[in-house]
Amino acid sequence: MERKITVKGTGNVSSRPDLIVIHMDLVSKAPRYEDTMTEAASAVSHLQKAITRAGFDKTDLKTSDFSIDTEYESYRDRDENYRSRFVGYVCKQKTKLEFALDTSKLSDVIEQISQSRANPKLSIRFTMKDPNAIEDQLLVSAAENAKKRAELLAKGAGAELGDLLQIDYTWGEIHLFSPTNVLYSQDVVYSESRMPELEPDDIDVSDSATFVWNLK
Repeated sequence: MERKITVKGTGNVSSRPDLIVIHMDLVSKAPRYEDTMTEAASAVSHLQKAITRAGFDKTDLKTSDFSIDTEYESYRDRDENYRSRFVGYVCKQKTKLEFALDTSKLSDVIEQISQSRANPKLSIRFTMKDPNAIEDQLLVSAAENAKKRAELLAKGAGAELGDLLQIDYTWGEIHLFSPTNVLYSQDVVYSESRMPELEPDDIDVSDSATFVWNLK
């Protein structure tokens, strides 16, 4: 009977983020559809001008989501029954700006946005420009970890590690974001104070795979 050993290896990688992603959410409302669209276009234009003043090209501002919907409100009629009536249209736009980690440049962008009339809701995330490199490191780390464990177990059992027979790995999405999050309420964004220098925390990720060897 062939003797086998099955070991789960876990890879761990810690890396300093090298990419800043600024998410800017815009909401435009108006009773008429045409006015809503005009306001939405104007808000994006203000953002584009703001990032241009900070040294970017206006095409660096990317749209990640766009939606328009109708809005209603509830009211009571003369008989105290609840009714709903049409208020207008609501356009929601999610935009983002990505650039290499530079907290001084981040301060410049925030300052320019604060001086614009776009009135976005801001959130800032720190991530990796090349996530594939981190994922590759994780897989190598998991394999090395599994082999080390297998060799120790085999030695303890008075055996030697033989040929690798099988690898079981389930591909899953890895979230490569620093735990450091920066959120701005609209009241804070439009103050004239310059944001402090930030040093985001490292990105810590792990992944695992299962390996099977035979034993000599």
